[in-house]
Amino acid sequence: MQTRYRSIWISDIHLGTRAAKPDALLDFLASHRADRYYLVGDIVDGWALQRSWYWPQSHNEVLQMLLSRAQEAEVIYVPGNHDAAARQFPGLSLGGITIRRTVVHSTADGRRFLVLHGDEFDGVVRHARWVSKFGGWAYEKLLTLSRHVNRVRRWLDMPYWSMAAAVKTKTKRAVQYIAEFERAVARRAEQEGVEGIICGHIHVPSLRQIRGTAYANAGDWVEHCTALVEENDGTLSLCEWPPARQRHSWEKRRDVQGKTSQGHDVLTGEHIGGDGAGNPYTPA
Repeated sequence: MQTRYRSIWISDIHLGTRAAKPDALLDFLASHRADRYYLVGDIVDGWALQRSWYWPQSHNEVLQMLLSRAQEAEVIYVPGNHDAAARQFPGLSLGGITIRRTVVHSTADGRRFLVLHGDEFDGVVRHARWVSKFGGWAYEKLLTLSRHVNRVRRWLDMPYWSMAAAVKTKTKRAVQYIAEFERAVARRAEQEGVEGIICGHIHVPSLRQIRGTAYANAGDWVEHCTALVEENDGTLSLCEWPPARQRHSWEKRRDVQGKTSQGHDVLTGEHIGGDGAGNPYTPA
């Protein structure tokens, strides 16, 4: 059964890295459709691919799924800093996916949201330099360690735990960066005369009011596996996939599938087939 929305925002997939979770995203896309999709940057991680090539079949399948959606719905791609090369081609349409530097989205209830990736605010955030370093090599190493730790936790029948997310919430400079980033976003909304901003970039899904401005961060598909969705009445909400209560059993099932030759291995992202319910999915 599919759930249909008016709009879906997906950010920070980071295809081309071992940290990406193509399995979860493919399962989400197979279960949810929309009239309009926004890809809010860092879809492909050009930085990582420049350092070393990693591109399993599952990453191809994500792109194929997005291109398929573009044949039946509007798909707008707002590049981020890790896929910034695409920013040189605003207005270009590739396979039905249109590139924009920024775009204003009007919800069904009449609110206007500026949609951008969010790295634009790094220059005005005091701790951006530190976070940039942390978000590079060290961040990738932390995500790698987190994947191994969580495989052990699943063997011990313990729930998923994100080491990177824990560091962000407990490290003073990371907390300060996130707070300053969100304040910078609110100021930009005021300057643009819109009711809110929708972004990604910092891998912290959020939906709240900041000084009277609606702030929405779609999150990511390396740690949180979240998307922002709009109902037909204009209501916005964050959708985690698989839902937190199912994630542990879902990933344990993937570990079992990974030992066969079906699906996508949840640790490496290599092709193994399935829809997250134990059945082969068919890209549509």
